[in-house]
Amino acid sequence: MAVLAGDIGGTKTLLQLAEHSSDGFVVLYEKRYDSRARATFLEVALDFINEAFIITNQRATSACFGVAGPVTARTAFTTNLPWTLDADDLQIKLGIEKVRLINDFQAAGYGIAELKEQDTVTLQVGNAIPQATQVIIGAGTGLGHAFLVWQGEYYEVVASEGGHADFAATNDLQIEFLKYLQTRYQWAHWERALSGPGLVNIFDFFVEVKHVQPSAEILAALSTGDKAAVISEFAINNKDKVAEQVLDLFIQIYGAQTGNFALLGMATAGVYVAGGIAPKIINKLSDGSFIRAFLDKDLRYQATLKAMPVKVVVHENVGILGAVLAASRL
Repeated sequence: MAVLAGDIGGTKTLLQLAEHSSDGFVVLYEKRYDSRARATFLEVALDFINEAFIITNQRATSACFGVAGPVTARTAFTTNLPWTLDADDLQIKLGIEKVRLINDFQAAGYGIAELKEQDTVTLQVGNAIPQATQVIIGAGTGLGHAFLVWQGEYYEVVASEGGHADFAATNDLQIEFLKYLQTRYQWAHWERALSGPGLVNIFDFFVEVKHVQPSAEILAALSTGDKAAVISEFAINNKDKVAEQVLDLFIQIYGAQTGNFALLGMATAGVYVAGGIAPKIINKLSDGSFIRAFLDKDLRYQATLKAMPVKVVVHENVGILGAVLAASRL
């Protein structure tokens, strides 16, 4: 039985036709699209289905799409794209019997069950309590959060829009940054700091408020390339002192919010850090600064946090793994 799965992000959309076998899921056909180049998701999906049928001679009987944005009942709205998806409409127009829409981090949460040992990097070993709650958080184009709750046979994933909750500063520098965000935007939420655009906000804060001077090299690179990628690349390779300060503050805030979310979910079975940014800065995440910020809470809860396993997901397509799994359960 073939299933159609999708990971619909603010910059890219990955679609996959897959089927289940005794060895797990086998990918029959997949293709990546530039989300911003298409007017609607339906246009993308129809193109993919037609191409996939020509190549595989198979059609999906069920589909699940992970969407970067809130999902209400059977309708999804993409946060960083002008797309609206309706599951009932897609069932009819795609000719698929069952269609489910889930938040992209719900999809990533389902994908956790499909990960192999090499797909994660451990930041804190901890002492997992089997079948207790897990959480997943991840910065990329936006900031995703989801809870994983055991349901007797497998983990069910509960979506969250925690990235749009109010940003909370934990020290004087972060308070200055918070005030900067409040001046720059109507709302200062976590995604303003923990995302690709968030990295750029932190960089601008250091330049405009702290009056530090970036190198000519990074300014030239910023004028032509992806700003978040440039900042992280210069920081990781010690090519610019301002970029290094930016990444240090980013990691500090990332660790703090991951600790917050771990406590919100009492994630005693595990904390997973996913998203597009984490694999690119894995050495920095592993140097101890992230975990120090993660643990920097009320002393009464530090033992609880220390017992939680913390892992970085380095698999590039954990969301599509989860969407395939969710589609197979329809």
